[in-house]
Amino acid sequence: MNADARSASLIEIEHDAYQVPGVVLLTMNRPDAFNALSEALLDDLQNALTEIGQSDARVVVIAGAGRAFCAGHDLKEMRAAPSLAYYQRLFARCTKLMMTIQRLPQPVIARVQGIATAAGCQLVAMCDLAVAAETARFAVSGVNLGLFCATPSVPLSRNLSRKAALEMLLTGDFIDAAEAKQQGLVNRVVPADALDAELAQLAASICAKPVDAVRAGKGLFYRQLEMGVEAAYQLAGQTMACNMMDDSALEGVQAFIDKRAPDWKR
Repeated sequence: MNADARSASLIEIEHDAYQVPGVVLLTMNRPDAFNALSEALLDDLQNALTEIGQSDARVVVIAGAGRAFCAGHDLKEMRAAPSLAYYQRLFARCTKLMMTIQRLPQPVIARVQGIATAAGCQLVAMCDLAVAAETARFAVSGVNLGLFCATPSVPLSRNLSRKAALEMLLTGDFIDAAEAKQQGLVNRVVPADALDAELAQLAASICAKPVDAVRAGKGLFYRQLEMGVEAAYQLAGQTMACNMMDDSALEGVQAFIDKRAPDWKR
């Protein structure tokens, strides 16, 4: 961790992570609890992401300390004072966090070094990209406890095919990193000792692109997914036309014509 790293309660925050300017690394720091999403951890993640969204950061990486990426909600905390109103507030809070990730202008990458279960698997699925160690495993295992993973099913069904997602949800069985990549849950799988190098390479590649194009592109990508094809094309065409008027796009196209490297200001 560099000199800019600091601890924000249950989240460790490192700026210019992997020695890549503009990359912010958020590490969930409840290793003894497998980084289970307690109410406090949900709040700290929410606050950290909200702050980053208003900054000039370029890429966000979400990681977990210790052996697990994230084991989902804190079941002991959930069971301590059961009531419908409490559970409604808890899942609304979790949904707000997940939607914050999608609405963040910066791309968000999950760094998965261990198990990601239930809401932890949901967190991976909600991130824009995911890089996993070969030893990582994934499950939406609530059904094994009599609780169908309804909220994790939302991003899972948007990452995997319907049948693959529903099989995970109905059985609660684990899949390994290789199958997670095959099914579309993660982008890249590497040996555990190569995980950070792979993340550095991916983050640096994104940071090398014009910030306006990346931010507009991420926003467009998710908006058009929920539209019909014709409306999606209309929105995409308008977004692309506006993007073409950006200095970065005009410079990039001219550089291509001139057969030189583009000189982007940011």
